[in-house]
Amino acid sequence: MAAGGPGAGACAVTLSAEIPRRRLHRTVFILAGVYNIGWGLYAALDPQWLFRFAGMPPLNHPQIFACLGMVVGLYGLVYLEVARAPERGWPLAAVGLLGKLLGPAGLLYLILGGTWPLATVILILTNDVIWWAPFALYLRDSWPAFRRELKGGRRGAVSPKRE
Repeated sequence: MAAGGPGAGACAVTLSAEIPRRRLHRTVFILAGVYNIGWGLYAALDPQWLFRFAGMPPLNHPQIFACLGMVVGLYGLVYLEVARAPERGWPLAAVGLLGKLLGPAGLLYLILGGTWPLATVILILTNDVIWWAPFALYLRDSWPAFRRELKGGRRGAVSPKRE
């Protein structure tokens, strides 16, 4: 901005210590956020899709699957927040990865128990498995910033910077 123009001398918020591969992580979490919001909307609008796809009888209470869609969609908002401020997203991404591990464990239980057919594995391939590596890499890269913040350190904290 030109000296003396609007906003001259104003403080700009910058991050003093960026995480490694910041651009990659931002892209991953933007994609995850958009995907989850889209999946959640589709599941809420057509809660029988998985059951048709897998050749299962329709749900008696499709509102349950629609509610799952709502929860997945809300995770999309969480992932967009991680993309917005990746230096501060470790706890949010950790909860997201935990869900992406527990969901497949639950589905595996249903498949091995014969309750759901193998065709339902599509659910975890697109919702969970493809995100494991990028989420884990992000958690590794962002751990030092999260640890510093836990210890009350200033590196990685938001600080004012003069333009």
